[in-house]
Amino acid sequence: MSNLCVFHDSRVAPACESVRRFLAAPFAGVFATIALLLLTSSAPGSDKPGKPTEKPPARSSKADKVLRSGETHRSADPVVALINQQIRQAWQENQIVASPVADDEEWLRRVSLDLHGHIPFWKEIDRFRKDKNPNKRAALVDKMLDDPAFVRNWTTLWTNLTIGRQTPRQVSRAGIQKFFRESFAQNRPWNEIVYDLVSAEGRSDENGAVNFLLAQMSTRDEMVLATAKTTRLFMGVQLQCAQCHNHPFDPWKQAQFWELNSFLRQTRPIEHRTLNRATGQRMTDYTELVRTDFSGPVYYEKRSGEMQVAYPIFFDKKIDPGSSVDRRKELARLMTSGDRPYIAQAMINRTWGHFFGYGFSNPVDDIGARHPPSHPELLERLSQEFVKNHFDVKQLIRWICTSDAYQLTSRTTIKNAKDDPAMGHAPLFSRVYPKPMEAEQLYDSLLIATDVEHTVHADWTARQKQRDEWLQQFIFAFGTDENDEASTFNGTIPQALLMMNGQLIEKATGGESGSFLHKVLDSESTEIQKIQRLYLASLSRHPHGRELGAAEHLIELYPDKLPGYQDLFWALLNSNEFIINH
Repeated sequence: MSNLCVFHDSRVAPACESVRRFLAAPFAGVFATIALLLLTSSAPGSDKPGKPTEKPPARSSKADKVLRSGETHRSADPVVALINQQIRQAWQENQIVASPVADDEEWLRRVSLDLHGHIPFWKEIDRFRKDKNPNKRAALVDKMLDDPAFVRNWTTLWTNLTIGRQTPRQVSRAGIQKFFRESFAQNRPWNEIVYDLVSAEGRSDENGAVNFLLAQMSTRDEMVLATAKTTRLFMGVQLQCAQCHNHPFDPWKQAQFWELNSFLRQTRPIEHRTLNRATGQRMTDYTELVRTDFSGPVYYEKRSGEMQVAYPIFFDKKIDPGSSVDRRKELARLMTSGDRPYIAQAMINRTWGHFFGYGFSNPVDDIGARHPPSHPELLERLSQEFVKNHFDVKQLIRWICTSDAYQLTSRTTIKNAKDDPAMGHAPLFSRVYPKPMEAEQLYDSLLIATDVEHTVHADWTARQKQRDEWLQQFIFAFGTDENDEASTFNGTIPQALLMMNGQLIEKATGGESGSFLHKVLDSESTEIQKIQRLYLASLSRHPHGRELGAAEHLIELYPDKLPGYQDLFWALLNSNEFIINH
């Protein structure tokens, strides 16, 4: 999708014309608009941003001057100070200079996507930029964490992580969403959430936590998938390769996989069916996860063919293997107790990766010798502080979002060009690495960009249903042993066509009475103010001088100005800058 919006070479022009005709795009000037925009702007992350011919809106507040001075945050919180010290030390040791601090518009868009899962409302941008409070960023983070949008977003994130975007059979998506929604709304400690997910029993529609394990039990695999998913998601340890053999370069052994597996073997799903009188078919009403009688060891086969036994041992901690002991509750207790539980380190790394695009260790769910952390001391200290603060997820997010590193722009400079994790280097966080929007983020951001008031008051259930239907077009199941799937927007032709000529974009740029575009054009604002409104609504920033001039020139090409504004808004919503979180 993004690639189709980047026409840097004039030799592509004939092909573009063919594509335009094939799409039957409703606006004749679409590709002219894209060409104009490409002449005046740079993609996120570029180290050579175009200079505006006119100054962008003044940013003269005291807060901005403090930020640009390099004294980003001298927080009273010792954990934030620790993060700043450790990250800056790594910059010095690697002889790099961090990118500049992001301006308010860039930072607000990023934090809104990361915390709320969508871009900010256009009305919020000027209000935040004009706020003279030097601590306005930290204050906004606190406000956003108390907003229901945070709960909705993190419910979506963890629902996808635990059961996937394609709901497995026997699983109640609504049930696990309710579990996470209540947990994040109450800011329950993370160790309690993990304990419930690992140990839960009962009905899928009543105790939403059971759906995590039910999602890993779609086939009779003796809880192999559940073992791998539990350790990977909550402990940051990938044991799936050790299921069959010892890996020469991996510290985790085959015996450890089956020892952990034995904790989960007292588990069985029971489907409860009812008769659908309309169709005459028996349908699953709900699924129940129950404890079953299982005692003794688990048997597994070594590569040599020799049979081995494995008792429930959590690394070096043994439990009674008798049937009277609830092994899953024992596993949940062992996973979440102690002063250095794996779940703390795993949550730190995954959350850091959510905000920066890369964790300390990558992939985020494989922390260890194969993928050593870039900042081992910082990861260890943050894990300890997380435990001391009673596994407070919101506090963890505050530490990250108010750190110096998170305030930086995503643009690369000559002085930190070598800080490029995409090339296999350890991340140094001298900038925030751009990342594509998730499918849910793009959908919600399109709603925000095109119809602010309607989005605010929309019924959550109805909107969720519409979003789920739209997302199905972007889910790709890989069919691996772990039911892996992807939903990021990677520029495939079907994704591009859907974005460029889909129902959401068509409605957004239609100009019908009551639409956002109609309200903009019907206002008494000047042409410049209308153009600025479209930029704020879509890209969350004001246009630079050269962009403003190009947009004015485009609109003047049409006797009736509506097609010009339609083309402009269409191009902004289909641009790289819109679909990238930067």
